[in-house]
Amino acid sequence: MTPDDEVGRDFRIATTSDGDRAQLTVEGEIDIATAPILRAELQSVIDRGAQVVSIDTVGVPFIDSAGLGVLIGSVRRLRERGGRLELQHVQPAPRKVIEITRLDEVFELID
Repeated sequence: MTPDDEVGRDFRIATTSDGDRAQLTVEGEIDIATAPILRAELQSVIDRGAQVVSIDTVGVPFIDSAGLGVLIGSVRRLRERGGRLELQHVQPAPRKVIEITRLDEVFELID
């Protein structure tokens, strides 16, 4: 088993899109190891024309600075196109990081 196999086992993204909306459901930690996977998926849905990207994070117990960087980059790309990023069901630990860094002013948090 390679390190990538290990990441793949613990981290999953399911994506659906409908016109200018995309819904990602993420499970697992968003960290330095998994951030590139999330970045690639977000870039893909934005490149396909998504204006509103909703990420359901009910299965995300942890997010680090690499993960936050991916989300910030996606917010910028979406705003350039008149779009927005929504984070749904943010768990207590990631929410605390988002609030401490004042990124709750950048991301649209939906419970």
